[in-house]
Amino acid sequence: MTSDTSLRPVSPLRARMIEDMTMRGFKEDTRRDYVRHVRSFAAFIGRSPDAATAEELRLFQLHQTQSGMQPPSINSAVSALRFFFTVTLDRPDLARRLTVVPYPRRIPAVLSVEEVTLLLRAATAPKYKAAFATAYGAGLRASEVVALKVGDIASERMLLRVERGKGGKDRYAMLSPQLLELLRVWWREGRRRSQLLPGGWLFPGRNPVEPLSARQFCRAVHAAAQAAGIKKRVSPHTLRHSFATHLLEQDVDIRVIQTLLEAETYCPPTPDRGADLLPVPSSLRRDRVHCQAIRLPWC
Repeated sequence: MTSDTSLRPVSPLRARMIEDMTMRGFKEDTRRDYVRHVRSFAAFIGRSPDAATAEELRLFQLHQTQSGMQPPSINSAVSALRFFFTVTLDRPDLARRLTVVPYPRRIPAVLSVEEVTLLLRAATAPKYKAAFATAYGAGLRASEVVALKVGDIASERMLLRVERGKGGKDRYAMLSPQLLELLRVWWREGRRRSQLLPGGWLFPGRNPVEPLSARQFCRAVHAAAQAAGIKKRVSPHTLRHSFATHLLEQDVDIRVIQTLLEAETYCPPTPDRGADLLPVPSSLRRDRVHCQAIRLPWC
């Protein structure tokens, strides 16, 4: 229970909070961040956070703002403290004192087809080229890419199985013929180098027993973008945005794109169009033929 926080003794209050988060299926990263935010608040008031007052919460948020903390980070702390006071302490009256800071939503960076081609060519190893192509060609999140196993490739159905994606949901993602061929190239190379173990990770880390970490994946994307001379700020999520945008430019129905991304109502905005909020019919969700009919541009 202490492995995701620290090696120091855990107080009964913190242990209870971790238990509350574990029962609700919070991921390790979320649990660690929530504990960190509550610990920061306790350090600010100089005593146990269960003795906090409404005024101290107000002063803490004022301190965050005056110290230059960005709104997303402040709002992350708000989520953690709201959980702590509402669930762990059963003090919703204090949770209501916390204020979410509004901030403008920026249009995400999107790569052109040519830039995606340059990025793939700049990959430093076949493993990274295949991982980049998977993030782009299947529209996966970084955490979903690094969690893939060799057995998740359903080539006979042209699908990728994604286990415990966002929200802990399992789903299938599209697998185009071009992506399948690239994954087969990596599979042959990985087997030759003894990097791919039977039934193991599709994109292993330095130790084949462990998967590539999301941080390593992110660093590899940054390095490839720099090597390719791409001036935009590129991250693994940029590939997911580019996937959706390129499909939209090919006149693919927005609701189909939402299904592919497993986004209930969201499609990425572009400079000439805001976010589209459309309901996705259940019949469309059931019909996976749409997913396999889409072809993406490749190098």
